[in-house]
Amino acid sequence: MSGRVGVVFVSHSSKIAAGLVELAAQMAPSAALVAAGGTDDDRIGTSFDRVMSAIDEADSGAGVVVLCDLGSAILTAETALDFLDDELRSRVRIVDAPLVEGGVAAAVAAESGEDLESVVRAALSSASGGAPGVVNGAGEPQATLPGPADAGPGTSAGPVRTVTLVNDDGLHARPAAVLVKLASSFDQKVTVNGTDARSLLAIMSLGLTKGASLRIASDDPAAGDAVAAIADLVESGFGEV
Repeated sequence: MSGRVGVVFVSHSSKIAAGLVELAAQMAPSAALVAAGGTDDDRIGTSFDRVMSAIDEADSGAGVVVLCDLGSAILTAETALDFLDDELRSRVRIVDAPLVEGGVAAAVAAESGEDLESVVRAALSSASGGAPGVVNGAGEPQATLPGPADAGPGTSAGPVRTVTLVNDDGLHARPAAVLVKLASSFDQKVTVNGTDARSLLAIMSLGLTKGASLRIASDDPAAGDAVAAIADLVESGFGEV
């Protein structure tokens, strides 16, 4: 976990927080994912001490993204932020994004070795409607970070390959996370059916089922290896076939 961004799940329920860690760990087994749910005596509510402890546990020096379920959980997290030492506080972000979708997206980005602001962007990309926000280490509102730019289909200058999805369950969360992790390992930007291959929520939102056609493409002429690797991964069935 050294050098990776950590993710903390703050919920009023200890079972929800623990369950989200279990879920996200299926797609991000090496990331530092920590639950901070319930009160100190495991009743419904939030605990300042549990949030403080979770942030400390999740931090490896690369920063921590904190996601919360309800308003008072955000208040508890913001209070904890105020009590952190200056160095740690500077690399903690409380992100106003959906706890499940945002947490999974953040976990996958952390697993891929993305930096703190990239993990924040991944979490924010899960928000639909409204204006999600983030509180920086100084406890001040920070402008919403832009999500990945919309990606159009590859042009004649870049590589393109069309493959068929063979997985019985389609492109569900686990293979989608594997695809995103592979795409993130390349410098060149690649798209899947016009969607950024590095965005987990964008890939999953395609709703691709068995037999679907995937157009793997890039506008970058140097992306041949990236396109080929992703296409080969899809054709292999992600190890599920």
